[in-house]
Amino acid sequence: MLETRDVLLTCPDLGLTRVHKGKVREVFSVPNDRLLLVATDRLSAFDVVFDQGIPGKGRVLTALSVLWFHATRGIMPNHLICADLSGLHLAPATSELLSGRSMVVERARRIDVECVIRGYLAGSGWREYQKSQTVCGIPLSPGLRLNDRLPEPIFTPALKNDVGHDENVSEAVVAHHLGADVASRLRDASQALYGFAAATCKAADIILADTKFEFGWVNGELTLIDELFTPDSSRFWPAERYRAGEPIDSLDKEPLRAFVAESGWNMQPPAPQLPDAVVQETSARYDSALKRLQAILG
Repeated sequence: MLETRDVLLTCPDLGLTRVHKGKVREVFSVPNDRLLLVATDRLSAFDVVFDQGIPGKGRVLTALSVLWFHATRGIMPNHLICADLSGLHLAPATSELLSGRSMVVERARRIDVECVIRGYLAGSGWREYQKSQTVCGIPLSPGLRLNDRLPEPIFTPALKNDVGHDENVSEAVVAHHLGADVASRLRDASQALYGFAAATCKAADIILADTKFEFGWVNGELTLIDELFTPDSSRFWPAERYRAGEPIDSLDKEPLRAFVAESGWNMQPPAPQLPDAVVQETSARYDSALKRLQAILG
């Protein structure tokens, strides 16, 4: 069996105070009231964490997020301070372990809404459309095919749940929880970010089918947080493989999705054991997305 142990669970004490453990990321307190956001190699899919990880995944997520956070600062403020850990004066072993998979970020008060933008009819959206001609309750035109481009990208938020499945809701529900002004700002920021990234991905011969964002409050300012346009948060399609009406071999978790579809898993814990070939191929997809986007984003 391929070795895919969680890098943070198998290491000695990091000498840091952990303040949160997420499905993929761990958060530690660092000086000046800042946080250290560490991307592990853990694999989360369908809101379930798998026992196995994807080698190198955390470094891909961090590298891409840093590139996108810098590229989108003119659209939306974000929480990134730097990815350089030298100022933290960590023990050499800790610094080596965390380097390349960590970001120093502003401390934010998270908004518990996952902001999803869908530009194409794929995944769970396609499954819902087949039943009701809607996506997250939004009516769509009849006659659309799998992976068709939507006339306009749609905003389909979800209420976050750290221990189970997120709950798809309407923008009206978000407005009820957060107020109409905040709901509209989340929608508008998400649409603007998606538009910029879709154009950038196009230059890298990638179609950005859908993506999700997290936001929070930093010193009273609405701020983009967590990760940004990674294979964990986005569905990347190689443009040369795109065919409307047909499955697309994407640059993200597609090998995992294909395996799960055939396994009969009910999407509830525990997750099934992944074959080595699925782990290795998923890792290769993440690396490919990084290389393509690095060439455009620098």
